[in-house]
Amino acid sequence: MPKLLIFDWDGTLCDSLSRIVYCLRCAAESAGLPPPSDPDARNIVGLGMVDALTTLFPGMAREQIDLMRDSYSRHFVEADREPSPFFSGVSETLWRLKHQGYLLAVATGKSRRGLDRVLQARQLDQFFDGTRCADETAGKPHPLMLIELMKEFACSPEESIMIGDTEYDLAMAANAGMSSIGVSYGAHDSRRLSQYRPLACLDKFSDVEVIIKNIKNSKL
Repeated sequence: MPKLLIFDWDGTLCDSLSRIVYCLRCAAESAGLPPPSDPDARNIVGLGMVDALTTLFPGMAREQIDLMRDSYSRHFVEADREPSPFFSGVSETLWRLKHQGYLLAVATGKSRRGLDRVLQARQLDQFFDGTRCADETAGKPHPLMLIELMKEFACSPEESIMIGDTEYDLAMAANAGMSSIGVSYGAHDSRRLSQYRPLACLDKFSDVEVIIKNIKNSKL
């Protein structure tokens, strides 16, 4: 029976993909590099920034990567003065799940500084029971984020579910031995998500609650 629900942030809870793509393109132009196409930029959403930049610009020296990462961060902080909105139904569904007694956590490719900033801006810094970021542990699809969260709350893989919009999220869940739920409105389409055999691939976030309820009832 599920106890711990772990959510990706960008593209799953937060409608921030266009802002991420814009800032990646700005960082590339600042470094004198050709800006990535929209599909290429969306493809790396969910990865930690070093892995994302290495994927987009293979062969770059680490010094260049660090400069681009800093440039991206500056552009994103400026663009994110007004936080990106949640997708429809996210706030209400999260509050209902919390009131039903589920442990809620975030596992994200964002930096700790970036996640803390947006949580504080949304007055959610005390809402989630636990969070993990790519710059403080192994990045997706390595399962360490999920393993650490399960250990923190003494939950088994059978008691935990990962919810995300990219194949990196679902691959991370598979690598941790836990079930997953995909959302098809984010960075990766349902065809890419389905190869990891999620419990469901949803077109709207509010249906997460329906899937969780069905799982719970089937275990009773």
